[in-house]
Amino acid sequence: MKWRVRTLGSATVLLLLVCSSTAQTFLDSSRLEEIPAVSGYEQPLIEEIHNQLRSFSPKTDNLSNLWVSFGNGSPHRLLVASVDEPGYVVSDITPDGFLRVQRLPQAAPNPVFDTLHFAQAVWVMTRSGKRVPGVFAGLSVHLQPARVNAPKMNHPDEMYVDIGAANAADVHTAGVDLLDPIALQRKRFPVGQSGEAGPATGDRFGCAALLKLLEHIKESKAKGTTTVAFVTQQWAGGRGLNRLLEEIKPDEMIFVGRIAASSKSAAKTGAPAPAPGDGVVLGVEDASTPLKGFFSEIKAIAETDGERLTPVNGALPRMAGYAKPNAFPDRFAQLGIPTLWPVTPGESIFWNDSGNLERLLEAYLQIPKPASGHLGGGSGGSSEISAFQALVEAYGASGHEENVRKAILNRLDPRLQKKTETDAAGNLILHLGLLEGKSPHIAFVAHMDEIGYEVKKIEDDGRISVSVLGGGYAEYFLGHVVLIHKADGNSIGGVLELPGGWDQPGFEWPHGPRSMDEPARVYVGTHSAKETEQLGIKVGDWITIPKQYRPLLGTRANARSFDDRVGCAALVEAVRALGPDLPGRDVTFIWSTEEEVGLKGAAAAAERLAKEGRTPNFVFAIDTFVSSDSPLELKRFADAEIGKGFVVRAVDNSNITPREYVDRVVKLARENNIPVQYGVTGGGNDGAVFTRYGTANIPLGWPLRYSHSPGEVIDTRDLDALSKIIMVLAKNW
Repeated sequence: MKWRVRTLGSATVLLLLVCSSTAQTFLDSSRLEEIPAVSGYEQPLIEEIHNQLRSFSPKTDNLSNLWVSFGNGSPHRLLVASVDEPGYVVSDITPDGFLRVQRLPQAAPNPVFDTLHFAQAVWVMTRSGKRVPGVFAGLSVHLQPARVNAPKMNHPDEMYVDIGAANAADVHTAGVDLLDPIALQRKRFPVGQSGEAGPATGDRFGCAALLKLLEHIKESKAKGTTTVAFVTQQWAGGRGLNRLLEEIKPDEMIFVGRIAASSKSAAKTGAPAPAPGDGVVLGVEDASTPLKGFFSEIKAIAETDGERLTPVNGALPRMAGYAKPNAFPDRFAQLGIPTLWPVTPGESIFWNDSGNLERLLEAYLQIPKPASGHLGGGSGGSSEISAFQALVEAYGASGHEENVRKAILNRLDPRLQKKTETDAAGNLILHLGLLEGKSPHIAFVAHMDEIGYEVKKIEDDGRISVSVLGGGYAEYFLGHVVLIHKADGNSIGGVLELPGGWDQPGFEWPHGPRSMDEPARVYVGTHSAKETEQLGIKVGDWITIPKQYRPLLGTRANARSFDDRVGCAALVEAVRALGPDLPGRDVTFIWSTEEEVGLKGAAAAAERLAKEGRTPNFVFAIDTFVSSDSPLELKRFADAEIGKGFVVRAVDNSNITPREYVDRVVKLARENNIPVQYGVTGGGNDGAVFTRYGTANIPLGWPLRYSHSPGEVIDTRDLDALSKIIMVLAKNW
């Protein structure tokens, strides 16, 4: 069986929404989140908006600003939202095929912006319009103990994008070149029952509100001229907005979108900052003083229409350059909605706030109130996935491996399914061959679990206190969206909160592999323990970071939990090829539980076999070979290249394999034309708990980049090699 990566090809080209009738169809908020728009490279999103507004004859300029106008005469109202987001641009291509990057804007939006990109999946947007998938490189936790001056993962000097290329020529063949923008992959992600979170959430709600407004713009009874505009490069000094104001001289203007904090902070005024669920916010110079002029008019409109409006201290939209910028009209205001963890992958908003903002804008333009409320966007249908992808995408944190066990059983021949058993520890066990014979008793073991969290307590304010299941770098998880897997089999979204002080100047992430042991909390959009409990969340529920199998270039792929779903898949494929009978042999296959929290499942299996007098002579632990095949790692050890074959994990933290056994495996591999490597790496393996009973442990694996992160990268050719050597060993060892 060849575990080949599907080619994306034209599927990565931006898809246009299809109109099913003659009515005007608009881009919904889910589509807005899906289309990256890095500052200066917003053209794909602007083109999509242009296509949806073509019946309004939109105008554009050479900065890609887009606007439409209605009515005539005075007053001239301008409603404007920015469409861009912070990201990166390709600044160099290394000889070994990695991309170097520079920020856009070049100044970091917050102290953790770069840190939260390490080991995360990204799109590289090419000149042809293709999105090439990739990941930012990240440190592998098992390779860091005692390392001197390891990267801190907090600056572009340490950032590399991996698109699966083996060299610079592969990069160019994929259509990637200098100046191509890079942004996090994203999709709409519900949080609790009231909101959503994800990259660029705070950079999209203003655009979404104006598009929604345009659906009803012809119903406006406001006199004069109304212009609705979508501007670019707001993060890069407000260049698009400055250019638009040169073109349009409005009498009054509302900027709809993210409101930057002013020097008069909430702490100075003593007022708490609005949170998601608090309605619409109005940016003013000093929220502690009575509203006057245009601000008081907007407040009156909100009160009359029933929308909650809260004044907040806000700086004017930034327009910076080498010349004096255009001035805002005297009648100027900013409208937005509260967000949590702004400009992070877990930035959160409430749907009701978005709806209130949309309705307030309609009331401002004297559009009659609709009979029913606003609706949210939908998602597309699912497509068929491979067995390997299904196994990788099954969720199963340590101690909660049920879904993974089912995925493995579903892949086995029905005759083999009947031979399996699940023991008290949750291990899935299959024996082939004779229980007694002259051949040695051989065991293969691969673990089903992945790292995650578990609910320890529901706090009075509704947040969830969690404990960690497994080890890794907190940077890869805090500040990102999560799934809370409930006892009823359903899941609900949340966000892992960032460390205290994350948004303060000079903040440095508490770095190190034990940082995941620090107390962590999950936000689910609630304000009390009762509200959280009403979501069906209980102590003991488990939590994971969402994941997706993503093909990269050639035979390479990215996903979280390749550790150890590749090992599980290799066992499955070997068993399928061997069939239900293995005459003259004595082989046990074990898919184990709770490896990430101390090899617990394997320990239970080893103890049971010993008590039954069935201790294996040899155990082959099938698990990751954490590889230094990364620009962030040293090549001093763990130097196994992805795509060059399976690896004999001769030395790690839990085991040293006698060289005679290493050489014997290598010899069998070469005799069968199976690519093989061997070496030293970090971490432990399930086979280590068998050695106390006299078993020889010979761990096997495959090279893995960026271990224990969402950015894990493999080459599926190594999985082919691993499954083949397992078959050879089962028959010939």
